Amino acid sequence: MMITMYGIPNCDTIKKAKKWLDANGVEYHFHDYRKEGIDTELVSLFCQQFGWETVVNKRGTTYRQLTDEQKNTLNAENALLLLVENPAMIKRPILLTDTAALIGFKAADYETLLK
Repeated sequence: MMITMYGIPNCDTIKKAKKWLDANGVEYHFHDYRKEGIDTELVSLFCQQFGWETVVNKRGTTYRQLTDEQKNTLNAENALLLLVENPAMIKRPILLTDTAALIGFKAADYETLLK
């Protein structure tokens, strides 16, 4: 099974998820948005999989720095553009396998999916 984790390496939740995967001997590829980039097609896939409201990380600094107007007028179309321009605003981690997808990190969810 091919597993890809998407995110940014300095994120605490990414670190927890990587630690869990490593401790459980799960092989995966880490896609660093900052080094490997991200495009509209990939963000569209995330939004189709989870819904754009779930993909937008409203707890992060990047989201909080948006203007009130940007926050109040956020919709599926402009969220996609903002997420491509600001990948740090994508909730992390996103884990994709050949047959499943997870967003965020909960050890129990990883266990169910990968064991």
